[in-house]
This record gives sequence, structure tokens and C-alpha cells, in this order.
Amino acid sequence: MKCDLCGKSSLFGHNVSHSKRRTNRRWVPNIHPATVTINGQTKHLNLCTRCLRTHHKVVKTA
Repeated sequence: MKCDLCGKSSLFGHNVSHSKRRTNRRWVPNIHPATVTINGQTKHLNLCTRCLRTHHKVVKTA
């Protein structure tokens, strides 16, 4: 999945064992469906937790 706000998506790499054998793995961002109000309009977005946290901070201080 991909964050609709910042564009964060999966990254790929290797698991490396003690004997240095490499197997493929991927890091998946923590994406959640959320209902967010942006410029007075309610939108349904898939957001990473970092964007949700930042949005919550902006709304709370405004």
C-alpha cells in the first residue's frame, strides 16, 4: 500500500543470517484508512501513522 498524503510505500532489502545468506524481505509502512478534514472537505484516505500524527497535531493547535 501507499500513503495518499506523503507517498510512502514499501522498501525492499535482504534478511542476512549469521552465515551471511541473503533472503529477500520488505519493509511495509503502517498504513490505516482514515477520514480526514482538509480545507473544510471530508476525505477518506489511506494514511501512514506519521501523517495521521502530524495531522492530529495541526488540528489540535489550530
